[in-house]
Amino acid sequence: MDSIVQKSVKEQRKHLSKLIGGLLSDLASDLVPYMGKPERLNDFLTLAKKSLPYCKYIYVLDKDGIQISNTVKHEGAITEHLGRDRSKRPYLVNLFSVRDGDDFELSSAYISKNQKRPSLTAVQIIRNDEGERLGFLGVDYDLRELPRNDKIYEEPRKWRQIKGDPAIRGGLFMQSRAESEMDKRLEEVMTILEELMTEHGVYHCQIHYSSSRVTVWHVDDPYTYRILTMDELSNSEVCLAYPKRPYFERNIVPKPDVCNTFKQFFALRFADDTVYLRSGSLNLVNGFVGLNFSCDGTHYLTFDDFLEKGLDFWFGANDELIGIENTTAESTVVEGQIDKVEMDKLIEEIALRGCLEINQILMKLQSRKTPEFLSELKDEELQYIHDELKSVMDVYEGEVCSI
Repeated sequence: MDSIVQKSVKEQRKHLSKLIGGLLSDLASDLVPYMGKPERLNDFLTLAKKSLPYCKYIYVLDKDGIQISNTVKHEGAITEHLGRDRSKRPYLVNLFSVRDGDDFELSSAYISKNQKRPSLTAVQIIRNDEGERLGFLGVDYDLRELPRNDKIYEEPRKWRQIKGDPAIRGGLFMQSRAESEMDKRLEEVMTILEELMTEHGVYHCQIHYSSSRVTVWHVDDPYTYRILTMDELSNSEVCLAYPKRPYFERNIVPKPDVCNTFKQFFALRFADDTVYLRSGSLNLVNGFVGLNFSCDGTHYLTFDDFLEKGLDFWFGANDELIGIENTTAESTVVEGQIDKVEMDKLIEEIALRGCLEINQILMKLQSRKTPEFLSELKDEELQYIHDELKSVMDVYEGEVCSI
């Protein structure tokens, strides 16, 4: 399924193809009389270059993809490209197989070798009156010079989970949260941040708990950020440094939920000494919360989704609450083999614990530290559970974790 970004790119490409395709089709028809006449072909391209807006380079290839003209540019012509074999270029390979249909191809964006800039190549098949392919007309464009519609894509309002550094994940259970200066005064810090966001025009904040700093963006100067260290955050007079402002009209987070979000951050910071919140962000305009945990996993979700989830979602319920404490090897093994039906039921119960606990379980199994509630299972059953949980988490990499 295409992402929102990919859909936006497709719209831009459709716009550019419509803009460029018609011009190249007309030029290709006009080129037919000059095929096989190099000097006249180069003269035609020099004139044609002036009629092509945004064109960087223009050239002609024969039916096998060998360049038979100079490469014409604004400053003149590049003669050393004559005879260059472009037949293996991706934008040309597709056109070699065309029989009936579109004779135009717009390449994917690439970085040009000379200018090191994002570029595109448009290619149009040159055909005679009988429909025979005589060659190709190629035109290169600098992506930054091409017009496009000004619509910017909208961030999808769905949960996104992004895996982090595997080295950090692998060493997770060898670390423990160290109390930071911010941790010692976190309630006071949250009160000050709530005041700044609800009464003083701050619409976005990024809280770095371990390094005891906060980065904020203000509606009066949205293109820059400001850094608050514990020197500022431990003194409520910092609010005097920010002008009094009405709650920003574009904010979609209700005022009470600013405080509620910070309280949930607080809970995630202190709920566990191994898996804990390392940084959290809140944007009042788009309503998104960002969470980065000690396992280096990152989540982005809307504030209302975030507030609906309790700690049980992030760290899992007690064994007693989900009723799997009595699971035994005898009940899941049939004649020395794995009873996959029973194992799958167990996996479904584990899935209810949420993404973070699944990752914890996976890392424990990988390091042969069997979770207590699985301690009575046999090695082959543990391996099956590990493989199934890992396949589930791999599916959701970069997407919503619905379990």
